[in-house]
Amino acid sequence: MSNSDIIRARDSEYVAHTYGRFPVAITEGKNAVCFDADGGRYIDFTSGIGVNSLGFCDEGWQRAVIAQLSKLQHISNLYYTEPCGRLAELLCSRTGLKKVFFANGGAEANEGAIKCARKYSFDKYGPDRSGILTLKNSFHGRTVTTLSATGQDVFHNYFFPFTEGFDFVTPGDIGELKAKSEGVCALMIELIQGEGGVVPVDREYVKKAAEFCREKDILLIVDEVQTGVGRTGSLFCFQQYGIAPDIVTTAKGIGGGLPLAAVLFGEKTAEVLGPGDHATTFGGNPVACAGAVEIIGRMDDKFLAEVLEKGEYIKNKALKMPHVGGLSGMGLMLGISLSDGIKSADVVRAGISQGVLLLTAKEKVRLLPPLTVTCAELDEGLAALEKALAGF
Repeated sequence: MSNSDIIRARDSEYVAHTYGRFPVAITEGKNAVCFDADGGRYIDFTSGIGVNSLGFCDEGWQRAVIAQLSKLQHISNLYYTEPCGRLAELLCSRTGLKKVFFANGGAEANEGAIKCARKYSFDKYGPDRSGILTLKNSFHGRTVTTLSATGQDVFHNYFFPFTEGFDFVTPGDIGELKAKSEGVCALMIELIQGEGGVVPVDREYVKKAAEFCREKDILLIVDEVQTGVGRTGSLFCFQQYGIAPDIVTTAKGIGGGLPLAAVLFGEKTAEVLGPGDHATTFGGNPVACAGAVEIIGRMDDKFLAEVLEKGEYIKNKALKMPHVGGLSGMGLMLGISLSDGIKSADVVRAGISQGVLLLTAKEKVRLLPPLTVTCAELDEGLAALEKALAGF
């Protein structure tokens, strides 16, 4: 048996079969290049589904994490730690939001946002204004409540009863939003529906929805679990939409490979949650926060401009490839539409054989390279993608 076969066999025997894994066992990597257990080389256009924002084993991130790990790995939120406060200050100063709650993953961050929105409305209006609207085709997580908030029927099965109080509106239909707003405390949206197919939500609709929410004192929650932390070419995607959310959630790229998420609160919501209202054991972990301080600190104007440039470079190259019908997305969050009836999962499999790791997003091939991907790595990965597409 090969080294990869041994790893896969052990996994199959002892790890719950909840993932449809591809037959690759990755053992090491640097920036956007990684290797499997048998020495196979790949260009990674997935960054761990948007997590490895600085790629594999970034030296600055490593130094920050190791330095903190040598001092204090955990203490709990009963006490203060320096990295937690530093990261919160950075996030607030870069966004104009006022307070931060740290969690471990995107679904947990969205749960925190939902709890905050309902408490805000309960405190101000009483218990009969607890509904939350989300967009059709959205994805907000895999807990029972965040599945309930997800606007895709395929996820609403098996785990009954689902959490009550959620309804769905069509992106772009401001009339439907207004018609369903009775008894609603919040609208939760993704600005680019990632798992829904890398679908940007119309900017004018978002602005009108934000204005309507302000008029009706309905909180606007923006789910930036995938779009946040430089992924779209600004620190947060909402900054390109000209809106001021009441709550922003983020995860994935903020940790750079360690579990970390955040709920950012605006003026209305900064003081809604008090002691005992919400908590999590590992939230604000000093090691994860120390790494995130390095990540946020690196994302200056030059860095973010390069993310946009790299995204345009990928678009221009990919649009000339066989069987490509179009591209969607922003920055380094891109979706490739396929023509000729080709399935996205088949392209991902073909990509592996050519030495590039890709993702799917429904019928599209999704690209989420590390934000630090080099020009040479881009060219190598795109050449492998083109070979994969040419095989159909």
